[in-house]
Amino acid sequence: MTRPLVLLAVTLLAAPAVHAAAWQADGNTSTLGFIGVSQGAAFDGKFKRFKAAIEFDPAQLASARFDVQIELAAADTANAERDDTLHGKDFFDVARHPTATWTAAKVRSLGGNRYAADGTLSLRGVSKPVRLNFTWTAGAKPTLVGEAMVNRLDFNVGNGQWADTTVIGNAVKVRTSLQLAPAGH
Repeated sequence: MTRPLVLLAVTLLAAPAVHAAAWQADGNTSTLGFIGVSQGAAFDGKFKRFKAAIEFDPAQLASARFDVQIELAAADTANAERDDTLHGKDFFDVARHPTATWTAAKVRSLGGNRYAADGTLSLRGVSKPVRLNFTWTAGAKPTLVGEAMVNRLDFNVGNGQWADTTVIGNAVKVRTSLQLAPAGH
């Protein structure tokens, strides 16, 4: 009886680890944007440069991993004055904090093609949990479309006079639409 157990253990240890498929965002067709509120009016913005490396397979959620790097100086709201303020010391402080990162290694199914990834956003030297809810459309070049909510003041974004949430709302909606290709292509 012990011999079959030993053979089973050796077989399991020798079996290759099962990993999710590795994907990267297509920089030409993928988007990472945000919606904020200033003086009661919503405004849209986007990050023109970011990298997203994703390991994801709906059948292997335990091995899923997300690694997103965002160039904060690439924030663009189509308003030069607002963009200069966003890049400045009171907001993103791109001179001291040029990038933000979001990483996640815990993904769960919400049913159908909907998922939630619990990750950590690191922005301006502060790291806090941020959940991305997303849909996954499978295929040779899958699509991931998702949303997350971020409270800017949790990350010290908008200091001094800008900390007043009656002037600039605290909640910022982040939206992404990623067209993915196999990593390394």
